[in-house]
Amino acid sequence: MRVLLTGASGFVGRHLHAALEARGDTVAAIDLKPSNDVHERDALDYFRTSEVRFDLAIHCAALVGGRASIDGSPLGVATNLALDAWYFRWLARTGTSRAVYFSSSAAYPVALQQPGPIHRLVETDIDYEQPGRPDATYGLAKLAGEQLAQYAEAEGCRVSVLRPFSGYGEDQADCYPFPAFIRRARERQDPFEIWGDGTSTRDWIHVDDLVDATLAAIDQDVTGPVNLGWGRATSFDELAGLVTTMSGYNPELKHLPAAPQGVHHRVCDPKKMLDFYSPRISLEEGIQQALNT
Repeated sequence: MRVLLTGASGFVGRHLHAALEARGDTVAAIDLKPSNDVHERDALDYFRTSEVRFDLAIHCAALVGGRASIDGSPLGVATNLALDAWYFRWLARTGTSRAVYFSSSAAYPVALQQPGPIHRLVETDIDYEQPGRPDATYGLAKLAGEQLAQYAEAEGCRVSVLRPFSGYGEDQADCYPFPAFIRRARERQDPFEIWGDGTSTRDWIHVDDLVDATLAAIDQDVTGPVNLGWGRATSFDELAGLVTTMSGYNPELKHLPAAPQGVHHRVCDPKKMLDFYSPRISLEEGIQQALNT
């Protein structure tokens, strides 16, 4: 297939780029930060001006930057609203017939992610008529993008709407918790700092599984929305314990309650994903890979 891939130098984008080329697809890769075969171009400008039709478009371009950016730069993150709106307009204008939209677990109502018993988020927890407040402007943009995807489908484009949970991997930027924990463990930091009180939970999925699930959704014509995750709740204290134990030491945990920490529980129900893809890399295996890199 001829594939347009935006955000191709980013964490998920560069892994998708490699996977698409490995299976023989011809990839037009664009990003603000070029690398290897990635062309330097602003995706927003591209969507506004391009008339090129592709067999498949995968839209990874977004402003994220971790929790500090989501909480600290809400207007900057809100740029994603424009980026996604022009993406869907471009799909309809060019007649591109197949697309992927990466939404996010941040689109889910924060009211379902509070302290107390863990609610495993299921796709129908987002009601587009009464959706509930998502997580910050990042979640708001993703929620809007999901609804715009429905209009693109009405114009004839099949859109896979995917909601990744906490994606991680050994080459992820240090502004995200997983690589930050790996770095602290490699440095054998003691005390070992954790943002928040350590009891909040996340659902970790390795980037290789995220990519393979995306390709499986494309190949099996899954539209969605679909959660991408394991359904395994892991607290930050538990993650720190795994990382440090596998590194061979037992530091004091130092909690930073004033640091940005987001919602308390964010864990998925993966049943819909399991209909077409089963993740392969456990959190323990992912930690070991990162420590060995």
